[in-house]
Amino acid sequence: MTEDLDVDAMLERFRDRAAAVKERSLPPVAGPERQKFVAQAEVDYQDFAMLGDASWEFEDGILTLEIDLRPTAA
Repeated sequence: MTEDLDVDAMLERFRDRAAAVKERSLPPVAGPERQKFVAQAEVDYQDFAMLGDASWEFEDGILTLEIDLRPTAA
């Protein structure tokens, strides 16, 4: 399993998913259903973008993803 693991490719897929969520068009729904769709898209984007930005380390059979949530310097 670990010989086939390409973590960089996995993280690229998460970046691609984040971009796809950002570009996703809204379905023809209104009211509360629209709000649920928008809220879910925001959570999906956040999750995919955070994982896509992770750095990683693989040591002794353990994959560790590190996500820096500190604000960037202005």
